[in-house]
Amino acid sequence: MQVTFYGVRGSMPAPGPTTVRYGGNTSCVHLRLNSGQNVVLDAGTGIRMLGNRLADADEPILLLLSHGHWDHIQGYPFFAPIYQPGREIVICQGVEGNAASLQALIRQMDGSSFPVHAKELPSQVSTIQEVQTFLDNQAFRTRRLNLNHPGGGYAYRIEEDGVSIAYITDNELEPPNVPQTSYPDWVDFCRDVDLLIHDAQYTSEDMPAKHGWGHSLISQVQQLASDAHVKNVAFYHHDPDRSDSDLDEISTGTAGYFQTAGGLVTPWVAAEGLSLDIRRRQDPNVNTVQQV
Repeated sequence: MQVTFYGVRGSMPAPGPTTVRYGGNTSCVHLRLNSGQNVVLDAGTGIRMLGNRLADADEPILLLLSHGHWDHIQGYPFFAPIYQPGREIVICQGVEGNAASLQALIRQMDGSSFPVHAKELPSQVSTIQEVQTFLDNQAFRTRRLNLNHPGGGYAYRIEEDGVSIAYITDNELEPPNVPQTSYPDWVDFCRDVDLLIHDAQYTSEDMPAKHGWGHSLISQVQQLASDAHVKNVAFYHHDPDRSDSDLDEISTGTAGYFQTAGGLVTPWVAAEGLSLDIRRRQDPNVNTVQQV
């Protein structure tokens, strides 16, 4: 399985000279499974560049939406495969039994907000509302868990050929109200994954002003990675005001944290273009995630 980050920013795009190295595009991650299947996690502005690369082939694409907030759908109208005649694209919404995510994704292509209407697309786009039933019939295994985020949504744990990742964005590990998913449940959901990708938008200095906004502290994600015994953790969904220098400091700080904790977890600060190859490990104590 190969995991590549195309958008790592949260809330809104953040282009400019201070975000060149880590990138300013919003949420989008591409999984290239060993079977050859393309799984896309979220459709923020990062999906534009991914689409340009996927347009060179005619393979089917599965788009899994965590939820329908703007920064997770706004790149969809610029996703090149939707303009390819006959290209098969399956979209799964982020809230079971509620078409809000899909409506938000499609409604932005209404001929008014965007000049091309969704119904005019030449690709074969299908939308799935009974998401878990659909996922249960795939060659890879997927579990989902409710996000602690205003408006709801889902995290995904994807497993194939003995390797696993967990994609958990827009999630508040310690929300002010009763959580949709408790911290012990998050530990169980993430346990022993090869790669945890988790929302880490805030620092302690952002609190308490942003408590309840649906995002986690970097320190909370560090603790979750340790408690769940993950092999690698990617800090994701960076605040739009977080500069490259700020993220360098976070990278240094997280490396120091995990070294002090025994060095069993390898940290990554997600950046556009970061690509990780995950392979089955013969020895469960050996880290087989390599940057490519």
